[in-house]
Amino acid sequence: MFEAPDSPYLVPFDGSFDVSRASTRAQTDGHSHKGKYRREAIKKLSTLQQVLAAGDRHAVLLVFQAMDAAGKDSTIRSVMRGIDPSGCQVFSFKKPSSLELDHDFLWRTTCRLPERGRIGIFNRSQYEEVLVVRVHPKILEYQQLPDEIDLTTVFDERLTSIRQQEEHLARNGTVILKFWLNVSKAEQKKRFLARLDDPAKNWKFEPGDVAERRHWDDYMAAYEAALNGTSRPWAPWYAIPADDKPYMQARVAEIIIDALQSIGLRYPEPSAGDRVEFAESRAELCADD
Repeated sequence: MFEAPDSPYLVPFDGSFDVSRASTRAQTDGHSHKGKYRREAIKKLSTLQQVLAAGDRHAVLLVFQAMDAAGKDSTIRSVMRGIDPSGCQVFSFKKPSSLELDHDFLWRTTCRLPERGRIGIFNRSQYEEVLVVRVHPKILEYQQLPDEIDLTTVFDERLTSIRQQEEHLARNGTVILKFWLNVSKAEQKKRFLARLDDPAKNWKFEPGDVAERRHWDDYMAAYEAALNGTSRPWAPWYAIPADDKPYMQARVAEIIIDALQSIGLRYPEPSAGDRVEFAESRAELCADD
């Protein structure tokens, strides 16, 4: 079963992660997030994706969670730039629909899990149910939950369900990597103001994002509980500094590359029967002049 590649930003598996000690600032080495590095990373990912698709033994699930304006969309665009679109699928999870609310909270993301040979990307995910809903527990009143569910323990129970599902997926060949893009409150403010000041970015601004900012401390507590409750060797969380976007994107790319290189991806070997058919096909093609 897949196990997490090491990184300075790997969230420990023992429940000791402390949000207040997680850096939002780049630990720059002077070159590792520049153009040449990013081009090399894109090339490596493209090659690894081809082998992943050809082997058809593993699926890859990338989960991105963050506060607003942390850079989820831009990171997905940057890191996946060289990926064949036919082998990749991206889902963005907003407010649940009435159909989704008629199922358990894991249903809508389970329906969108990637097939073997493909990379699936969740821009927000099932974790919204232990983040936004924990910060705004009144949402539970609209989720049509059975009366016997204990609302005082529901979030711990949801974390258990997520953790158990991720272990099941990992046992069956899904490589799970989860990224918390850790932006500072000051940098978020700067980015919100940039959206207001630039007409080309006005469409990105949502007044509700500022309202959510008032709950910053509650969100940090919710993230700490979620990451501690579900970071495991087979489904690790990485708390990536997000104040410097190029640095953040480079770190995400290298973690994905390390993970794919660690699982022994290889092109399938033709069988003896295949080789006979190849020889016959070659002979027919060469004779067709």
